[in-house]
Amino acid sequence: MRVTPTRTDEREKPVISEPSGRERDGATEAFVAHRNLLFTVAYEMLGSAADAEDVLQETWLRWAGVDLAEVRDRRAYLVRITTRQALNRLRTLGRRKESYVGSWLPEPLLTTPDVAEDVELADSVSMAMMLVLETLTPTERAVFVLREVFDLGYDEIAEAVEKSPAAVRQIAHRARAHVAARRPRGVVSAAESRQALEAFRRAVETGDLQGLLDILSPDVVLLGDGGGVKQAVLRPVTGRDKVARLVLGGLLKHAASLSLGPAQVNGYPALVVHLDGALDTVVAVRLDEGRITGLYAVRNPEKLSHMRRETALRR
Repeated sequence: MRVTPTRTDEREKPVISEPSGRERDGATEAFVAHRNLLFTVAYEMLGSAADAEDVLQETWLRWAGVDLAEVRDRRAYLVRITTRQALNRLRTLGRRKESYVGSWLPEPLLTTPDVAEDVELADSVSMAMMLVLETLTPTERAVFVLREVFDLGYDEIAEAVEKSPAAVRQIAHRARAHVAARRPRGVVSAAESRQALEAFRRAVETGDLQGLLDILSPDVVLLGDGGGVKQAVLRPVTGRDKVARLVLGGLLKHAASLSLGPAQVNGYPALVVHLDGALDTVVAVRLDEGRITGLYAVRNPEKLSHMRRETALRR
């Protein structure tokens, strides 16, 4: 049996009808065609690939019951369903974060090369930007992502977040100002990121304290996410000297079994740390004016599963 939602809200009282084989094929074709886009929307709203995958499952269950004859724009309709499901999940995720052990960092993704080629997309999913998005309210985050990243019209966004277009414009203005005050001052090129990470890697591997101090900003902040499973700093560590000594002290204890290698994470160069050949930590950075201002070390094993295969993101 098929559930056909009303035009305004797929959660309202449904109309039951029997789907035809052609309709089922059409629904599947549309969903598959836009799947990477829908995953990107959900991931940017949630910062969690696992939760984004769950949102896609929920989106499919609702989409499979839609009367396609009543849908003018399949892409927009799918984005609307995904946004509403992600908003519901985002509120639940917020409660989970309140009891999280230590700092909560977004789940790193091993991204395909084409993500880095789309500079705006790479910037929007960078670890630094994802952390800025964490400071928005759920509705602000949804509006910002749909408008600034996916360039949806205010009317489309209004349907997705169930607000008036006028309210959405105000929310978008507020979210843009909030993000502008907190995001990195300029878009950082992949070459700059690789250069900074290479200097960081060399300093760590050789125990070069001065070399590490040179690449770190005076007000650098280190965040670690062990999720209560792996050892990590429980609170942000601020200041070049403290961060440098903590990094060298922590990594050099495992120097004999440790290796650092490059990876493309969330659209930007990052470092992957292996201990005894096993993936242990993903290190992403925030750069401002050529120096590292943010170090983000994800160690929680539950957040490293998407580092085993490349993830395709789309706008």
